[in-house]
Amino acid sequence: MFTIPSPLIKLNDLLFDEAGIELFIKRDDLIHPQISGNKWRKLKFNFLEAEKLNKRTIVTFGGAYSNHIYATAAAGKLFGYKTIGIIRGEEQIILNPTLNFATECGMELIYLSREEYKNKEINIDKTILKYSLNDFYIISEGGSNALGVKGCAEIVNEIDIPFNYICCPCGTGTTLAGLVSDLNNSQTAIGFSALKGGDFLVDDVKTLLSDYYKHERKESSRNSNFNLQTDYHFGGYAKSNEVLFDFIRTFEKRHSILIEQVYTAKMFFGIYELIKIGYFKKGETIIALHTGGVQGRDGKI
Repeated sequence: MFTIPSPLIKLNDLLFDEAGIELFIKRDDLIHPQISGNKWRKLKFNFLEAEKLNKRTIVTFGGAYSNHIYATAAAGKLFGYKTIGIIRGEEQIILNPTLNFATECGMELIYLSREEYKNKEINIDKTILKYSLNDFYIISEGGSNALGVKGCAEIVNEIDIPFNYICCPCGTGTTLAGLVSDLNNSQTAIGFSALKGGDFLVDDVKTLLSDYYKHERKESSRNSNFNLQTDYHFGGYAKSNEVLFDFIRTFEKRHSILIEQVYTAKMFFGIYELIKIGYFKKGETIIALHTGGVQGRDGKI
């Protein structure tokens, strides 16, 4: 049902040969057809916690094109949970593919205006009053909590080759925090922000790490072996242009691996650019995490 650990595949490119580096892709997109990538990683321990607490309704949050909403709905159907998605924005009469899939999986959609959504944790009470407070388990937007970090922390342990850098795209910083938590002192994690002005994610990652260590009763003085690249957002979240689409088409033709324009393509574009400017030293090995979400590919690709 699930492909764990996900495959680790070496990518071949003349650019890498000239730079003297090796680049491997961690194919978390192959974990599951619908609950793929870091979405499964962040949901895994949250669903186990819901089971432990005997909560049979999962409530979570996201935008109309959220991969997290998509995956949570699929996981709810697979494991027999009622799911409720609190959606940012006005109700859609004609559902987009993401929300249509969610409803087909049995997810109930409740819409909050963008203003209400800013305080979604407060407004949640009035949106689900018909359910007993004892019935539901709340997962933060994007699975961004200590248990989400715990799931992503398992990724590093699955990698059985020495490496210097591990890269991932960033939306909430949860995946990056998970990677950082399990690195040794000679390794560095690089996050590629999919958001414009994503510098705030540095503090978010540190907060997530602190919450994770506290939750797991772990002591760690390491939360600095990572950095954030914020120059490859292509205009902001879910924004893209023809330069990015050209890169995606070239990448897919060369490597026969599908990537999408919201997260993974921006990361790979950034990695290629960093290689070109000599960011990585000769002899170094880089791991790039494919976080899934290919169901969100743009029709322009």
